[in-house]
Amino acid sequence: MNHGVARPLLTFQVLTDTHVTADPNHLYNRRFEQALKDIAENDPASAGMMHAGDVTDHGFPEEYGEFRRIGDRFRDRLPPMYLATGNHDVALGVWESRLGNFLGATKMPAAYHDHWIGGYHFIFLGTEEGLELFCHLSEEQLEWLDAKLGEDASPGKPVFVFLHQPLLNTTAGSMEHQKWYGVTQDAELKAVLSKHRHAILFTGHGHWELGAERTYYDGEGRLPAMFNAASVAYLWTDEDKRKEGSQGYYVEVYEDRVLVRGRDFAAGAWVESARFEVTIPVR
Repeated sequence: MNHGVARPLLTFQVLTDTHVTADPNHLYNRRFEQALKDIAENDPASAGMMHAGDVTDHGFPEEYGEFRRIGDRFRDRLPPMYLATGNHDVALGVWESRLGNFLGATKMPAAYHDHWIGGYHFIFLGTEEGLELFCHLSEEQLEWLDAKLGEDASPGKPVFVFLHQPLLNTTAGSMEHQKWYGVTQDAELKAVLSKHRHAILFTGHGHWELGAERTYYDGEGRLPAMFNAASVAYLWTDEDKRKEGSQGYYVEVYEDRVLVRGRDFAAGAWVESARFEVTIPVR
């Protein structure tokens, strides 16, 4: 295949950690708006925007109102947004109320859900308990994921999975000493994913900047490819310091590979050190 002229079969974006506040002039809100403007201008044919959680800063109704207001400004210029829950959205409170606020504002069907878009499978995992930082995945959700990952057995065809918290010792920020992993059922989820290496997992939570060590984790021959998706609101570094910035991914799906390109939304530029090609293993 001539990669120079091939057109992608599907394109989409990955956003995470927008941390929208109740203040319309807050920097986080303006960065979220800037990211949406970037997508509207650069990929009007996008199949969807995939959000890996921490939509809001506190999960307050006023924050979801701002999230909707900003999204509505681009309603006729952007594809649908599909979202996972983050700990800032649903932690620490009455679980049914916290989850209900998220589902009501985002129009997602449940704490975890899946969608077929343009012939490709997109799966969103989510906590089922309001833990402060970690996510809790029930045995039912893990069995559901196992079944969903096996639905389309086309050789070499990727399935895209989104979860707010990364798995321990995989992507940037998830090293044990960095402390920004966070799946209670870490071993159980890895066991499911190890059976489905055609998956590609995108996570947020730690805000680690694109281009940091282990932004991309190749699975080491036993797990699927995994990506740290940085943050739209602000970034974090391998030196364990906060850094101003706003980043995410543009993803292009081809017949023989997936191209993942880091985007600096604040600068309106590509992150050249975060450009990855993933070849999907044949099952």
